[in-house]
Amino acid sequence: MCTTYATADAPPAPRRYGDAVRIATWNVNSVKQRVPRLLPWLDERRPDVVCLQETKLEDDKLAELLGGELEARGYELAAFGEPAWNGVAILSRVGLEDVVTGVAGAPGFPNPEARAIAATCDGVRVVSVYVPNGREPGSEHYRYKLAWLAALRDVLQTAPKATVVCGDVNIAPTDDDVFDPDAYIGQTHVTPAEREALAALQALGFHDVVRDRWPGERVFSYWDYRAGMFHQDLGMRIDLVLASAAVAERVRAAWIDRHARKGKGPSDHAPVIVDLDEAPDGDIGPVVPPPSAPVTARGAKKLPQAPPEP
Repeated sequence: MCTTYATADAPPAPRRYGDAVRIATWNVNSVKQRVPRLLPWLDERRPDVVCLQETKLEDDKLAELLGGELEARGYELAAFGEPAWNGVAILSRVGLEDVVTGVAGAPGFPNPEARAIAATCDGVRVVSVYVPNGREPGSEHYRYKLAWLAALRDVLQTAPKATVVCGDVNIAPTDDDVFDPDAYIGQTHVTPAEREALAALQALGFHDVVRDRWPGERVFSYWDYRAGMFHQDLGMRIDLVLASAAVAERVRAAWIDRHARKGKGPSDHAPVIVDLDEAPDGDIGPVVPPPSAPVTARGAKKLPQAPPEP
């Protein structure tokens, strides 16, 4: 089920800076739990388009929870959710047209899951995705993940010229996108098959805009809640913005908002922010603020046991 919400009486979408657009993506890991963080963040960063993942809420309940707050901020909402698990949404104050849910031809587990939603916002086709975790290499969950990604690639082959895929892809593109490759031996998110599936998406002409803009930086978007992983900056970069050439050439800033992972009650993911045409806050970089204790020695740290699904 997908529901879109808007009202004819909603205030006009305010512009912060000319005709430019700020796009953000954030796995909130339960939107109900994250309301005290999400709303102030919207007010501070003022994105024009926001892709959310892991909302974990049915459409009507999401609208009941956030509809009034979003309307007051000039956002329309398109949601595709389910109770307790998964769930994606797009918030936009620059238009929300031609909403499509799911990925055509994608497998379910066993039934289709709420893992993708797309809409056109200010002329850009925006796709919010929450890729299956995979859990363990070789498992049925892992095979499901690869099949789902293959279906996504098939759909994106005919995507409009201006398209951006935003979300939690549950894949670290390279060894540079994890704190220590040795710690991930035998784990999902880093296997050759997963990385090949991601590379197949990029081969369609999609640019990993954060990495393109910061090719040599240590930058993560996810840190396990346990064992002080965030405070030691022991993370991985699995939340991506993949932009077609027509969108990538408009990018003026692309960074990870690490501030949003700090403090009380955060998600285990940080938002990714991309500015098109103008960068009102400047190109402030992917790490905000600097990591508190970066670890670079291989083998020095291990993953917590039985990590939860990011």
